[in-house]
Amino acid sequence: MQQREWKMPHTFIIIFFVVVLAAIMTYVVPMGTFETEDVTYDYQGEEETRTVLNPETFSYETDADGEPARDGVSLFEPFGEAGFLNYMFEGLVSGDKWGSAVGVVAFILIIGGSFGIIMRTKAIDQGILSVIDKTKGKEGLLVPVMFFFFSLGGAVFGMGEEAIAFAIILVPLVIALGYDAITGIMITYVATQIGFATSWMNPFGVAIAQGVSDVPVLSGAPFRIVMWAVFTAVGIIYTMRYANKVRRDPSASYSKEANDYFKKHNNVQEINGKFTLGDALVVTALALGIGWIIWGVVSDAYFIPEIATQFFTIGLVAGIIGVVFRLNGMTLNDVADGFSEGAQQLLPAALVVGMAKGIIIILGGDAADEPSVLNTILHQAGGLVDHLPEMLSAGFIFVFQSVINFFVVSGSGQAALTMPLIAPLSDIAGVSRQIAVLGFQLGDGLTNIIVPTSAALMGTLGAARVDWGTWFRFIFKFQLLIAAVALVFIMISVLINFS
Repeated sequence: MQQREWKMPHTFIIIFFVVVLAAIMTYVVPMGTFETEDVTYDYQGEEETRTVLNPETFSYETDADGEPARDGVSLFEPFGEAGFLNYMFEGLVSGDKWGSAVGVVAFILIIGGSFGIIMRTKAIDQGILSVIDKTKGKEGLLVPVMFFFFSLGGAVFGMGEEAIAFAIILVPLVIALGYDAITGIMITYVATQIGFATSWMNPFGVAIAQGVSDVPVLSGAPFRIVMWAVFTAVGIIYTMRYANKVRRDPSASYSKEANDYFKKHNNVQEINGKFTLGDALVVTALALGIGWIIWGVVSDAYFIPEIATQFFTIGLVAGIIGVVFRLNGMTLNDVADGFSEGAQQLLPAALVVGMAKGIIIILGGDAADEPSVLNTILHQAGGLVDHLPEMLSAGFIFVFQSVINFFVVSGSGQAALTMPLIAPLSDIAGVSRQIAVLGFQLGDGLTNIIVPTSAALMGTLGAARVDWGTWFRFIFKFQLLIAAVALVFIMISVLINFS
């Protein structure tokens, strides 16, 4: 009898069992709470304020007998409360338009829909053929150049979710050039997270962590720039080795199903090979729109609501051009169908965002000033820092932030939640706060590449049509490699007393 090959569980199944584990923890781990305070710091000449926890104010929630309370989650709760079976709905509708979950869900669906319209025009397909024709003999430059610039984008202005849009464009291109979908993910999303994790100025990560830790914002830049260069070089070399291997032997690809889909979907026989005025206008609208987005993020700190609307505008303009110039025979109904199909493609990623938020809700939420199991976990884990030798304390901060990132994927949210706790404890352990920030940014950023609770990762995988199980099998070795490099930099920072 033939044995069935073991297959990685679906992302939904993995998160469901994490929710089960979280529910069990509510019966075992008592709830705790912190008091909060506002911390003000200067960032590029402007005053920023963050509400953070006060690590000295932790206390257990107590029951009628004065004992630490364990409020085990019920199976179902009516009237808008959160029971175990409520995790899906409550997770999806939690938060606001500025973040997880409902804002990120809408963001992902709008990006998918907007690019569904753009792809329906076939202008991108025509552009891909044009690029292939003009870059013959130079295809090898695409991987290192794209990886470098996306890593720089992650470092300078914290690119993350934006990589979803670029993956929609670049994955078909790299497949047409003889690479695979995995290569497209590496040069877009993974590159941005390499930059995000090693940044010297990322406004959503290191800048906030330094500000709330009472470390001069943007300090330590030379060390971090060297670190960014090394990590980016490691990422480029690893990606190029894999990409060239796949190009020589397509059977070596981890993403055969995705490759076959894009090859079939972008059948050259369906494209007339002429790059028309209408195609040029769609590509121009896309390029100008991306420039508009970059300008907004850099100059006015545009975030989820603004960027989503900008992408919708790009899709709308592309649809109008497609109808006017009859690109791919487009009609107004095709614009609507394109939006619907594009959003549908990223729907699983959007659902993951809600499910992941449901984990936090089951644990009692991520508000420091409200009783929750998560607060107790933070307090107990944070207390280990001041009981370890200096080198181990620095390494523990990295590991601790890596684990917490599974539950709190937002870089800014994690910084505000954990750094006020870790920073003063690192003082006791003899580790400078600058090193504590370094451990935070590496632990937070690098694990975004693998955790299935990351909306940006799951959105990019959805755009590339690669399931998380396939991605895990490929990325696991690279994750170990960059974790080792991160620990080396942390050890160096301790040895030179990085401050």
